Amino acid sequence: MNIKTLLFTLTLGALLSSCALKQPDKSDFQIYLCFGQSNMAGAAKTEAQDSIVDSRFVMMSTMDCSDLNREKGKWYPATPPLADCNAGLSPVDYFGRTMVENLPKKIKVGVINVAVGGCKIELFDKDNYQAYADSAPDWMQGWIANYGGNPYERLVEMAKVAQKDGVIKGILLHQGESNPNDTLWTGKVKAIYDNLMVDLNLNPGEVPLLAGETLSAEYDGKCAAFNQFINQLPEVLPNSYVISSQGCPGQPDGLHFTAEGYRILGKRYGDKMLSLIN
Repeated sequence: MNIKTLLFTLTLGALLSSCALKQPDKSDFQIYLCFGQSNMAGAAKTEAQDSIVDSRFVMMSTMDCSDLNREKGKWYPATPPLADCNAGLSPVDYFGRTMVENLPKKIKVGVINVAVGGCKIELFDKDNYQAYADSAPDWMQGWIANYGGNPYERLVEMAKVAQKDGVIKGILLHQGESNPNDTLWTGKVKAIYDNLMVDLNLNPGEVPLLAGETLSAEYDGKCAAFNQFINQLPEVLPNSYVISSQGCPGQPDGLHFTAEGYRILGKRYGDKMLSLIN
């Protein structure tokens, strides 16, 4: 190879190297896992203001939704519904909005929401969910089937896909209405959390879990008494925090929040997570 050919080859190599696309930093894409029952899925009708979302806030569809032109395992703008194909507004909507409003512009936030209305926490028990699912009413079994028959496994499956793009920074939980007077609830939640840490190779010290209270007695919450158990969670699960539902308006059924209630609760989830990751 003569000197001219050598110089040309070196120059071309340098140019190609300088033009190569820079790989995105995974840490700039924060992923949050969300699970629970109907309040996590979202049980309030959306309003005009809820259709406006920052492009930095995205959701991964956890099932195929042909009417929404969504495919399982793909990212989309985080316009509700964020759980199943027919859900409404949820705390996750304004959790994500709060996050991107307060994080540096280079940061993107993605959420993965797996929630089944009316389910007990046992549905997310990795080893024993089947017995509960088999005994569930027909309408719930159809809901469970939308998650491949195993909501926990679907959450893990989608989380592993998301880990190719970003970093899991936290977990959001809203559940408890279907486990009234369950003194073992905190231990069951910890077991689910521990399984997620192992299955997704996460560090418990770096991934907090935020658990929201049920509708408060202030708004005639039928399950408000269960909040005493939710507030015991940090005693069992060190890196967990409780999100208050005080002042979050509820619907007449005494179980679900109004759209405004979800917005307030979601912002509180976001504010707490921001305080932890910052």
